[in-house]
Amino acid sequence: MTTAHFPHSATPSAQLSGLSLRYPKGSAVLSQLDWTLLPGQVVGLLGRNGAGKTTLLETLLGLREPDAGQVQLFGQRVQQLDDSARARIGYVPQHSDLFEAFTPAQLLAYFRSFYPRWNEAKVEGLMSRWDIARDQPIRKLSGGQKQRLSIIRALAHEPDLLVLDEPVASLDPTGRRDFLRELVGEVLDRGATVVFSTHILSDLERVAFNVAFLSGGRIALQAPLDELLDQVRAFTGSVSEMASLISRLGAQALKRTPLEAGRERVLARLPVDAALPAGVAAERVNLDDLFAELT
Repeated sequence: MTTAHFPHSATPSAQLSGLSLRYPKGSAVLSQLDWTLLPGQVVGLLGRNGAGKTTLLETLLGLREPDAGQVQLFGQRVQQLDDSARARIGYVPQHSDLFEAFTPAQLLAYFRSFYPRWNEAKVEGLMSRWDIARDQPIRKLSGGQKQRLSIIRALAHEPDLLVLDEPVASLDPTGRRDFLRELVGEVLDRGATVVFSTHILSDLERVAFNVAFLSGGRIALQAPLDELLDQVRAFTGSVSEMASLISRLGAQALKRTPLEAGRERVLARLPVDAALPAGVAAERVNLDDLFAELT
C-alpha cells in the first residue's frame, strides 16, 4: 500500500523467494513460497492452525534455515545482515522469554544498549498507559502485562520492519484495540512495515490494510482487505456456465468447489468496476468467508 503518508521505496523491507522447508520426518511446511513486504504496509498473516505461520515468520527473520530459497531484508541476505540492518527489525514471538528475574526497567535498559535509536517517550507513555510497574519483577506480572512489555520492547527502537506472531493473544479487547492503534501509528508516522499473524479476524478488520492467506505452504493471495471485500464474489452454477461467466468478466477464480449434478461454487475476484450480466446472482463475502475458503 502506497500513499502520501509513505511514498514508495524501491527496496522491499522483505523479499522471500522460492522458500521451501520441510520438518524432519514431516510434510512440507513451506513450498516454493514467494512473498514481498513493502514499506508502509500493515499485513495480517492468516492461516489455519499448523499451516506454518510461525515457521514462515521465523524463516523471514533468519531464525530458521530454509531447505531452498532465500530471504532478503532491506536488500541484504538475511544470513548476512549488518548491524545497522539488524537494528531496524523488531520482533514479538508468540511465546516471549522476558528474563523473569529482571524488572521491566532493567529489561528495557538492557535492550536499549543494543540500539542506536530508542524512543524513551514512547516507552514511558506505553508503560503508563498499559499500567506496567517498572520495578516489579517480571515473574509477578500477569500474562497480558508480559505480552504488553514484549510489545513495548519491540516498538521502543522504532523498527522499520516489525514482525509479530500472535501479538494480542493474551490481551483483553481494550488492550487489543490500544495495541492495534499503535501499529497503525507506526505505519502512518514512519512508513514502517508491519506483519502480524493472528487468529482474531475482527482485529484484522480494524487495522490490516493488507491480508495474506497462507495455504499449502504458499501465500495463496495477498491484497488490500478493502479491495477484497469490494471485489470478491461467490457464484454458483454449472461448470460450463461458471467457465463462461468467469471468462466474460475477466475475473480471477480463487477457488472452485464441486457441487452435485455438475454444478460448482466459484469464489472469484472481479476486475475493478466490473458489471455483472443481468440475472446473474453473486454472493458477497466477508473476512470469515475468505478465511474459510482460502486457508
